[in-house]
Amino acid sequence: MSGQADSLKSILFALFANTAIAIAKGVAAFLTGSSAMLAEAIHSVADAGNQLLLILGLRQTRKDPTDDHPLGFGKSIYFWSFLVAVILFSVGGMFSLYEGTHKLLHPEPLSFPWVAVGVLVFAIIAESVSLWGCMREVNKERHGRSLIQWFRQSRSSALIVVFGEDIAALLGLVFALAAIIATMITGNPMWDAVGTISIGVLLIVIAFFVAIEVKDLLIGQSVDPSTLAEMKTFLNARPEVEQVFSLLTMQFGPDAMVAIKARMVPTGTEHGMITTINTVEREFRSSFPSITWLFFEPDVED
Repeated sequence: MSGQADSLKSILFALFANTAIAIAKGVAAFLTGSSAMLAEAIHSVADAGNQLLLILGLRQTRKDPTDDHPLGFGKSIYFWSFLVAVILFSVGGMFSLYEGTHKLLHPEPLSFPWVAVGVLVFAIIAESVSLWGCMREVNKERHGRSLIQWFRQSRSSALIVVFGEDIAALLGLVFALAAIIATMITGNPMWDAVGTISIGVLLIVIAFFVAIEVKDLLIGQSVDPSTLAEMKTFLNARPEVEQVFSLLTMQFGPDAMVAIKARMVPTGTEHGMITTINTVEREFRSSFPSITWLFFEPDVED
């Protein structure tokens, strides 16, 4: 549950920041007529909506198992995370490409460009705070890995999405600011259109990588590699376990399922074997609190 709480913190950071930024960008887009500013406003509105979807997804993971869903609803967060990637691609990326192409073909001069600059500087500061909040939670589960390694190996889909959104938002703001300043210096509105297209390409690329990672979780992934290695080490070190034949794991949102097949050290009685297995299971759950379902099969061969 701590991982879920950490994800919720990062989502709330992003939600509050994006709501304030979207309002400011919308006003600036209306006053200036900047297509880059309009693209950024739509992007922030989409991001705020995405964060609400992620919160809904986290709430659904807490639903109790049913006969139709005996392993619970932990994977529902993956569906909502994938939907967020689709929205980031379509509403954010494709709209920006459309708007930028339209303004490139039909350029219009900017009005009150300094308003846009001021709003973008404010947005960069607010988005940096949001990214700082996200990075606090990311660093809790990086365990010395690089950001790229964490992104590829993390099983926290909500945190992956918020991290991707925050990076896209911050880079998009920088692109928009550069485009508006270039337009002010040259007097050529083409730069505003080019900035808008660049924002669209950026959002599409990041949405693609986020979708790839979440797709793997939707299909079904084990617990993260470091946790899996710790589980193997734990079992191999247990005096009750003679040999581990197989260790299968599956991540279900904040929860995990584990299936173990192992040869146990003989105890001489059936009751002794059951007691030994119960002891290993109890210690295993204590060492890995995310385990919700644990299946232990004693056997003499693989």
